[in-house]
Amino acid sequence: MVTAEGAKLLLVAAEPGELRGILRRSKAVRKLRWPVWFARAGELNGQRVIVVANGPGPELAASGTRTALDRSRPDVLISTGFCSALDPAFGAGEVFVAGRVEAGDSNYAAAMPNTDGRFFRTGTLTSVDRVIGTAAEKAQLRERGAAAVDMEAGAVALEACRNRLRFYCIRAVLDRATEGFELNFNLLRGPDGRFSRELILKAAMRRPVACLPELIRLGWRGRRASRALGEFLGTCEF
Repeated sequence: MVTAEGAKLLLVAAEPGELRGILRRSKAVRKLRWPVWFARAGELNGQRVIVVANGPGPELAASGTRTALDRSRPDVLISTGFCSALDPAFGAGEVFVAGRVEAGDSNYAAAMPNTDGRFFRTGTLTSVDRVIGTAAEKAQLRERGAAAVDMEAGAVALEACRNRLRFYCIRAVLDRATEGFELNFNLLRGPDGRFSRELILKAAMRRPVACLPELIRLGWRGRRASRALGEFLGTCEF
């Protein structure tokens, strides 16, 4: 059943914070009472838009995407949010537009938006089911030809393929290829599969000297990456 006016663009992220910069560039934003973690509708650069965040990983991404598709009729499906760089040339906060998304044995072509000459990085994105936490793991993925890694784009791409929708993957770099995490975020998820702030803070307080600066840095990086996504998508045409 369609419960909202058809959105031209449907953007799917993992965390509401990843969408903050996009929503700040949007007009007439309103809350959607859908059975997902976070959903809003508005207007971005003259285009109707719905944004959804349902948590990290392929299962939550697929569930959130299917729910949104059941309630809207988009022309375009966009996987967005943050990614980790595998290419050492990529800097934190830079926008990455994937030309191809790989997820296991599946490969999906991704379209390129009209950016009016804005700078962005591009390449293949590999989509996995866990946080890649070390520079060594990133180097191994880089050897396979990928330029960046995330946890949701493969699931969103599959839904785009099933529904015959134009698909884009537009993300911002959160951490560089040479960086790892002190915290094992894969162990810090709640029963719903989403990252638990309580568990993260408890883990950080067990090693505050190493972990608290990391959380501060990631918070700052996240705000910067979210702004970059908003500025970029706010000028794109699809």
